[in-house]
Amino acid sequence: MKARHLTAAGLVAAAALWIASGYILPREHGSSDAAPRVGESEAQKPFRVAVIDTNVSMHSQKLVLSGRTEADRKVSTYARTGGVVTEVRVHRGSHVKKGDIVAILSDDAREAQVAQARALVEQRRIELEAKRRLVQINAIPRLELNTLEAQFKAAEAALASAEAELERGVIRAPWDGVVTNVSEVGTSAFSFTGTSVADIVGLDPMLAVVEVSERKVGSIRVGDTAEVRLVSGQTKQGRVRYVSKSALAATRTYRVEVEMPNADGAIPDGITAEVTIPLAPTPATRVPRSALIFSSAGDLGVRTVDGEGKVGFAPTTIVEDDQSFMWLAGVADGARVIVQGQDFVREGNRVSAVPATELAASR
Repeated sequence: MKARHLTAAGLVAAAALWIASGYILPREHGSSDAAPRVGESEAQKPFRVAVIDTNVSMHSQKLVLSGRTEADRKVSTYARTGGVVTEVRVHRGSHVKKGDIVAILSDDAREAQVAQARALVEQRRIELEAKRRLVQINAIPRLELNTLEAQFKAAEAALASAEAELERGVIRAPWDGVVTNVSEVGTSAFSFTGTSVADIVGLDPMLAVVEVSERKVGSIRVGDTAEVRLVSGQTKQGRVRYVSKSALAATRTYRVEVEMPNADGAIPDGITAEVTIPLAPTPATRVPRSALIFSSAGDLGVRTVDGEGKVGFAPTTIVEDDQSFMWLAGVADGARVIVQGQDFVREGNRVSAVPATELAASR
């Protein structure tokens, strides 16, 4: 037991002497002090970041909206008198000009009424001429002539009314367009029933209708140019014709109409359309999307580097999102914006700024 105790005590003493030797014995030159000094020099070396030189220019933001096409004019032609459709001169898809006959209603004695009215007018005219000759020779008083003149004018009015009634039996196109629906022969049509004889759509001009939010509607003006891209692949140029001053209660959006020419009728009614409206130009800077960060205070912006290599922060607002790039307002003209390494530095840090092109070439 004594031998074991002596062995343990000897091992403890040897370990204590070995530990103490590091403090008592002199250190070799360049052994342990070198590592801390190298670390300190590395820590003092400025962090390298990539920057781009920005410039402020007038940028026209584009408002892209989804909507649909809508015919400028749509009308349902109704019978203005009673009758039965006896003849239809158009069919669905027919192109008609203003005044073209669409359908004809049954006569229902309207022509006879016109003939009767014409005969009465001729009778009154002959009587009036005869009375005038008698008045000239003082055979009858002039008062009878005045009575016949009144009767003649009444007969002319009755003829005009009968001719108008006859014309009501002919349904005509009110303007140029395309027939989308028409009644069949034998259909009863009466003015008091509200039965449509034909539906006509005017395709020129064509409208592209979109709904604009209350935040954007103030930047759209009547007369602004617009580009309309249809789902079929067609692209048309148009202009803003109408901006509503009253919002829809359900969506709180405003109706905007873009008018575009469609003389050939190639654009159909009701097709999906994408409308691009350039807004008024504003000063903005173009930077990569990746340069955007949030500051410690939660503000959106970019980090910059001044002439002395000091990091700063510029709060910005987004003017337009252009996929890989962003157009920002709030960046000073000529500022150097950090585009690589901005997440590893903070405001006030000293950095080594190199152009982004140079850093990319070195890699």
